[in-house]
Amino acid sequence: MLLEGIETLLVLAEEGTMSRTGSRLYISQSAVSKRIAKLEATLGTKLIIPSGRLIKLTPDAHALIKNVGPSFNEIRGLIFEHQNLDDQSIITLDCSETLVAGYLANALGTYFQKDKYISITTHHTPVIVENVQSGKASIGFCAGHLPAQYSFVAEHLMDEPFKLVFNQPLTALPKAIVVNDLKNPSNISQAAVLQKLGITPLMEMDSYTASAQLALAGMAPALVPQSIVKTLSIDDKYCFEFAELAELTRPIHLIYRQNSYKLPRVKNLVETIVGAVPKAV
Repeated sequence: MLLEGIETLLVLAEEGTMSRTGSRLYISQSAVSKRIAKLEATLGTKLIIPSGRLIKLTPDAHALIKNVGPSFNEIRGLIFEHQNLDDQSIITLDCSETLVAGYLANALGTYFQKDKYISITTHHTPVIVENVQSGKASIGFCAGHLPAQYSFVAEHLMDEPFKLVFNQPLTALPKAIVVNDLKNPSNISQAAVLQKLGITPLMEMDSYTASAQLALAGMAPALVPQSIVKTLSIDDKYCFEFAELAELTRPIHLIYRQNSYKLPRVKNLVETIVGAVPKAV
């Protein structure tokens, strides 16, 4: 019950509402409330404060999450490693949406014909990392920089280049561009490069596809990774490269727990993904 309550609190901290937490955990909103109430009773402290439709965490809740969250995810991961995967057990592949669309669609379509018990989810890199560490995902396929400390195998597959996309000719570096969320830890290194070049992030989007579509509509040039250029079949005449932006690549990693790789089905899927990603773009 204690672990169940802690898991619920961790999800609630991310989702902000009882309803979204329930949806993510596949339980009712009232069940979420009961779990939190039981955790509060066990710990003898208040953990949440209603704030309209949202839930605010108390200082004690923040302290608990900071101290217990990483260990909880590691325990979940260790438990996951001791589970046996038979031929019909679901293997979860957690991916960056841009990567699975840009590089894996054909390979996974073929792979699914021989192993139909594969589930694909899409998240940003910090969530993918968390899901692999906790065992919620068997394999992660992610873009951007990984945290300094992690407890999984990380295969560096490639450094994906970016292009500036715009519906008008670009003969010089623009002064302002559309980028993706620079507060995301996996993207944060881009901010220093843009600042050094005197380029202002005009808008910070949550979707590279949206950034590309705005650029093609003429709003402003957008910084777009090669996988999105490929997925959207953006014509070369709308894609521009500048030597000053050459260092703006994003590392692509395949991540998984060491013991998971010992399972033949996981190993086969890992090898299929590695084979599908180009060594150079």
